[in-house]
This record gives sequence, structure tokens and C-alpha cells, in this order.
Amino acid sequence: MLLVACGDAWNDPYPVAERGQNILYSAFTERPKHLDPVQSYTEDEITFTAQVYEPPLQYHYLQRPYTLVPLTTTAVPVPRYVDAAGKTLPADAPVEKIAESIYEIRLQPGIRYQPHPAFATDAAGKFVYADLDREKLKGIERIADFKETGSRELRADDYIYEIKRLAHPRLHSPIFGMMAEHIVGLKELGTALQAAAKTLPRDGWLDLDAYPLSGVSKVDDTTYRVRLKGKYPQFLYWLAMPFFAPVPREVDRFYSQPGMAEKNLTLDWYPVGTGPYMLVENNPNSRMVLARNPNFRGETYPCEGEAADRGASLLDDCGKTLPFIERAIFSREKEAIPYWNKFLQGWYDASGISSDSFDQAVRINVGGDVALTDEMREKGIRLLTSVRASTFYMGFNMLDPMVGGESNESSRKLRQAISVVLDQEEFISIFMNGRGIPAQGPLPPGIFGYVEGEAGINQVVYEWRDGAPRRRDVATAKRLLAEAGWPNGRNAKTGEPLVLNLDTTGGGMGDKSRLDWLTRQFAKIDIQLVVRSTDFNRFQEKIRKGAVQLYYLGWNADYPDPENFFFLLNGAEGKVEKGGENASNYRNPEFDKLFHEMKNMDNSPRRLAIITRMNRILHQDAPWVYGFHPKSYALGHAWLKNRKPSDVGHNNLKYQRLDVATREAKRREWNRPVLWPLALVVALGAAVLVPAIRGYRRRERSVARPQG
Repeated sequence: MLLVACGDAWNDPYPVAERGQNILYSAFTERPKHLDPVQSYTEDEITFTAQVYEPPLQYHYLQRPYTLVPLTTTAVPVPRYVDAAGKTLPADAPVEKIAESIYEIRLQPGIRYQPHPAFATDAAGKFVYADLDREKLKGIERIADFKETGSRELRADDYIYEIKRLAHPRLHSPIFGMMAEHIVGLKELGTALQAAAKTLPRDGWLDLDAYPLSGVSKVDDTTYRVRLKGKYPQFLYWLAMPFFAPVPREVDRFYSQPGMAEKNLTLDWYPVGTGPYMLVENNPNSRMVLARNPNFRGETYPCEGEAADRGASLLDDCGKTLPFIERAIFSREKEAIPYWNKFLQGWYDASGISSDSFDQAVRINVGGDVALTDEMREKGIRLLTSVRASTFYMGFNMLDPMVGGESNESSRKLRQAISVVLDQEEFISIFMNGRGIPAQGPLPPGIFGYVEGEAGINQVVYEWRDGAPRRRDVATAKRLLAEAGWPNGRNAKTGEPLVLNLDTTGGGMGDKSRLDWLTRQFAKIDIQLVVRSTDFNRFQEKIRKGAVQLYYLGWNADYPDPENFFFLLNGAEGKVEKGGENASNYRNPEFDKLFHEMKNMDNSPRRLAIITRMNRILHQDAPWVYGFHPKSYALGHAWLKNRKPSDVGHNNLKYQRLDVATREAKRREWNRPVLWPLALVVALGAAVLVPAIRGYRRRERSVARPQG
């Protein structure tokens, strides 16, 4: 009787009051470490920060390739170029003549911050919580414990303040070094702030308004100007990241008061923004809750997208006011199986696919096409796939005399032979459940310069047959190896066997089955592979010193531009000589010249032609074995609308919509209590108890009978 009183679903993990509410339920596995936009740089964190903070720009939700559009600005800013004398240059001016790029950023009026105690003022206009200390904070444990809140309009000063925070010596922004090379005066500001911080107590507040930044200036309340050294068109992509979101001075001051950090009352714990949602509960070991910002101005859902978007019902909400969802509750799930089971029961609205659940969710037919299993289709679950803006590769150390050398034809042929024999299609099929596509070069799909079809294949490794790229056979690899001076894997002069060393870390590619597979691939052309496993720190040290022959690494795009991938092979980024990101220490004068020309160009046919030539050089030189670009597989229930995968645009919660009535009906259907086992237990209990009670009563009556 008590169980029946619980309702239809006895396993419902949520309070009864939440039933029928417009709440999205999801999960996270890793706790976010930083929610302060100046520090946050991981996918676990941007799940939350991207819904709260609003940088000037965002990516169009539906269009591909990824396209920048205004978020808080009136338009995507167009840079103005000037020479060393300050004279304005034409847009197509040669890069070497451009001394500075000037970006003028104009904000939309009427954008307001979420309610927050940092903005609370009294009748006289003074801040209510401007003089807090540990004594006054007694009884306050959460931001919700402050009784007074306020708001104000977004101003240009807020964006300027955040750019200054990049140079704050106590915040350690991961992009300060990079931005200091581009934003005029940022490096000098960092030096000044370091000196100032030394004069302050440990918990003293550093008022950034007291320190000018020459390269960033206020034009008026809704306009600010940023000056960059030379030409750097990729700066627009940074303007779509939380690093450049606004942080008001009064919020920084509010959180810097004595005793606040001890209670986790910080910007790292409770972000403050103008976005569609605000973080109202932060318990990273249990759950995180986003609630609709009552002050949000209301964007509208996009009306344009890719050709397939209309058929996928992604344009049904064209022009409607955002956001659709009132609250989003993210629960911590440390194990994949409980997460998966709750998704199947309807308690989570969406889910990824772990390797343990892959066969239950997806099947791959003979042609390699991916489809949902019958069980998933019967539940109305939808599969979303996308190729990530990532590249995984095996690199050759070009400083190594065996596999390297800038002009060593023998080493080049050796690298080409290995590139051919490492069957990436087989690797993806065996170890990734088909969740990836073989790479034809450094660029993944969706990045300008990636070319589909025959024109885009790596002709050293593939040939075009029957309308598709086909990997060249092992005989081709053996021929290349013989031309390199190693017929049948032995030195043509001395007869010694060819032995190569692969340095790797434990886990990932260090998994025994994968390394056994890799060893067998090398053995196809009689190369002996020695795997040298080590810990991550030691591996990094060996990469820095160039003490490797072969290694495995990957790269996720910071922003969707070819420069962000090709720089990994730029000679000026050599790991050993320059301490850069070119772990292969590859240097080709022609490639470097083309890279220097290409990196600051706008997307155009000319830029595409240069990229095509750069790819051809990399195909021939083969400093990497171009591995694969991983695929993301995500599942969503039928009641969750408007979901489209994106690797660079993370502020996607505002676009999604719930059909709450359908969700409630399906939850009841899938979680209907099964009562017959309970009835069976009761019947069995009765079958045991009734005879026992009867026997007991007979014995009692026989004992009570009078003796004659």
C-alpha cells in the first residue's frame, strides 16, 4: 500500500514537484574546476559557462562550415588596418605593411545582467554589499543567502575589464601569453600588475581600472576598440570564447572581499553573466542547476541552416523567442552504466554512447553505414553524429637520423611506406566502433581548406577507385621501403634489421591490444617495432628534448581555422628549437613560406589554393601518419527538439526545446511498476504462514482441552 502511494513510477529519481515541468535533465562525469571565464578552458566547464556568459560573437547554430554571427554586438566587427605612421590601409593591403589591426566593437543596447547581489544598491544608490568581512558573512554559505539583488545594463567597460583580467598575475589565464603577442600593451600591463600584486596582501583586491591598457579603449558606453599588432584575422574567433566575455568591475570587487573565497563565494564558483541562464546551484560532486535568467533580452531561433536541417525539423521554431527550456539539471554520474540505464528509462533526455553500450545502441552494416538498433528505434530515440574538429596522428621526429631529415629521400620513402601500411580504416573499425574517418591531412571536415572527394585525398597513401578513396596495398608499402634502402626490412648494405621505437604513455594508445595491432601492421613490411611506454611527464620531457623516433598525439581545434592546425607543422614552432607545438620538429622552407602567407588571409579562392599546395607538400614529406578524425555519437529522446552537434559553438542550451507531455507519457510507459512479483511473494508468504497459524491454533486448543 505504501509503494502504491508513491505513484506510477517507483524508481523516479526526481521530486514529485518537478513532474510535468519544463526542465531538461542531463548528466556530467567530470566536475568543472573553473567557471571564471578568464581561466576556464575545458569542455566540462564550457557546458556551463557558455550558457551564462556572452562574449561579443557566437557561431551560427545551424550553418556549416561554422560561421561567426553577432551575440551582444550589432555586427561582426571588420578590422581597419593602419601602417606604422597610423595611415589607413586598404583591406587587401600586404601583410608586411600592416602595423596594427583596429577592431571597433559596438554593443546592442538594452542587454542586462542576471539578478545578483553584486549589483544590489540602497535608496541612495550605494552598493549594499560593498564592505563585507568574515563577521558579516556569518550565516551566508551560498549566493542565494544574500537577500538583496540587483542588475544593470551591459557596458563596454565590462569587456575592457575582462581583457585586463587576462593579465592578472593571480588568475593565470591560459591564453595570456598568446594574447600578449597580439593585443597592444597587454604584455606591459602584465608586468605592471605583477609589480602591483607584490605590494598587496594575499587577499588584497587589485583594482584593474587603475591600470591602463594602451591597446584597448572605450569609445562610449556601448563601444570599445581593440588594437592588435599586425594582422591577425583569427582574433574574431577568440571573440566568440568566454575569455572575452564581460566581467563587471563591481562583480570582481564583490567576490574579492575578505572571507568570500573561504566559502567558495567566487566567480570561479558562481558566474555572473547576461546569458539566457544563470547557475543557481553548484554542487560539483552531486548536481549543477541552470535556471532561466529573468533579465535575458530574448534572442530568436534561426531561420536558416544547412539543406538537411528542414527535413530534420531543425527549422520548425524559426523566429521564436529563446530560450525554450526553463531549467536544466545536471547530475553527476561517475559510472557509464547507471548513466546509460537512466537514459533508457527516460530520466535523462540525452546521452552519449560508451563502448559498453555501443552494440546495444548502434549497429554498423556491411557498407559501414551506422544505424540505430531496433530497441532504440522503438523508443523513438534519435542518433546524432558529427565529425569532430580534431586530428589524431602518429608523428615522426624529423631530427632523428633514421626517420627524419629535411632533404633525406631515404627517410621520406620510409615515412611514406609506414603511412601506407598503417591501416587506419581497420583501426577505426576495430578499436573505435567505426567512430571516426581516416585523415587525408591535418585538416578535419568543417575547416576551411578541407576538400571532399578525389581532389582532397592523400595521393601518396590513397588512390581513387569506384568513387571512393582506396588505401594503397602492402606491395606499394614494400616497394617504398625498398626504395628507402630497406628491402624486406633489412639494410641493403649491411643486412641489419630495421628497428623503430615508438614512445607512448600508459592507457589510450598504450593499451596492449592496440599496440599489438600496431606491431602487426609494421610487421607486414618486416619492420620491428619497439614500444617504449612511460608516464606522461616523462613522455612530455622526451618530446621536448627530441628524444623520440615515433610518437602519438592529437589536437582539438581552438577555433575553426586552418591556421590552428597547420601551425603544428610550422618550422617556427619547432618543439626542440623554439619550444613550440611542432612536436615533429618539421621544417620545410616552402611550406613555412606558404604558411606565413596563408595564416593571416581571409577565406578566399587564393587561400584555398595555398592550402591545397601545403597539403600536397605534407603528403609527400609525411612528417605525420595522418590518423583519423573522431566522430561524435549522441542520442536524444524524441521529445528533445532542435539538437544539432557542434564542436565550437557551446551555447546550445537556449536553442533546445522539450515536449514535456510526451516525456511524461513515455516515462510512465517505460517505468510502469511490475506488481506480479510482489503478489507472488505475498501468496508464497500466505502459503507458508496460513498452515503454520492453523497448526499453532490446533496445538493451543489441544493444550487448553480439560483433562478427564
